[in-house]
Amino acid sequence: MVADPTDLRIMVYAPALVGDDGRPLAIVHGMERALPGLRLEWTTSEKEDLIPLPHRDEWVATNRKSGGFPFLCNDDDDHLVTLAGSENPNGLAAGSPPHFEVRATLLLDAVCIAAAVDVLEAVAEGACAFWGHATPFNSAVEISQQTRDPVRKPGVPPRGLPALRFPDKIRLPEIPHRLGWLNYWSDVAARAIEFPDPSRDAELLSRARRTATGGWVVRLTDAPLDLDTPAHLDALMRAYRRFPEIGGRAAP
Repeated sequence: MVADPTDLRIMVYAPALVGDDGRPLAIVHGMERALPGLRLEWTTSEKEDLIPLPHRDEWVATNRKSGGFPFLCNDDDDHLVTLAGSENPNGLAAGSPPHFEVRATLLLDAVCIAAAVDVLEAVAEGACAFWGHATPFNSAVEISQQTRDPVRKPGVPPRGLPALRFPDKIRLPEIPHRLGWLNYWSDVAARAIEFPDPSRDAELLSRARRTATGGWVVRLTDAPLDLDTPAHLDALMRAYRRFPEIGGRAAP
């Protein structure tokens, strides 16, 4: 599938799957409940031809491709939704084990924007994720360019945003590597970055929701994050200043 600037990209980061792990199905079912009418009952061939999955749940439960689950999508080219998960052999922090990554895309239209908080929460909680985010494609690309290292990736982040460290320089796997438009922080992640602080987080709390497991979904801006909008860029900068742990920027 080709990257589309009108996509909303969802990424969540969780402990690796083990044994007969039920998280892949929990993620699929949760995403379908969160987005009305969604049925993720197709996959694609190497030529990207649609292949129906009449026994989708069994297929997901038994097909542990790449330590996760293979590509799923709906059958609607005009409102394409995709989902996949895999194991990343790298750790989320210094010395940490491989982790499970889940990736989803939604069309950035009114229906999906309205459901985006529910979808991110469903995917993250289904994965038992440490943290995650949902961010429009163009903004996600620029935010990814914040990760810098004098040797491995020299240069200056775009738009005056702070430089973020590589995961092997981050002290705990629950510390988020970056911010996005919608941010999922598990209970342990929220405590690691010291959120919430009622005296400092009134604005963020006005756009935040507590999850059933004690985590949070925090929206940085009311509309989808657009870094060409000065107020949006300012909101992102303020959030980075508020949470210096994010991206491994806090003093050891």
